[in-house]
Amino acid sequence: MESAITKQDRIGARVPHDVYETLCRAAELTGATVNQFLVQSALKEAQAIIEREEVIRLSPRDWNWLLELMENPPKPNARLKAAMKRYQKTVQDDAGTSFNWKP
Repeated sequence: MESAITKQDRIGARVPHDVYETLCRAAELTGATVNQFLVQSALKEAQAIIEREEVIRLSPRDWNWLLELMENPPKPNARLKAAMKRYQKTVQDDAGTSFNWKP
């Protein structure tokens, strides 16, 4: 029978004594060790930060608006057409350079 071995890394921190006491009290109140409390709290905060930075949330109204634009995009206006011409010229001018490198 094989058991899955999960690699574990160590994290350490030096904190002022009053911070340590606060962490110990909170850990005790939750029934966790200080290390468990720190990891659980840090992980929860890390996940919240990652979600806030990587997930885009839309209201139903905004979702419907975005979906409508994707399914029925407006015709390109003069500024968009000019931007596309500049982009195409840049791509042509950079042909054969490291900017346009393909392995």
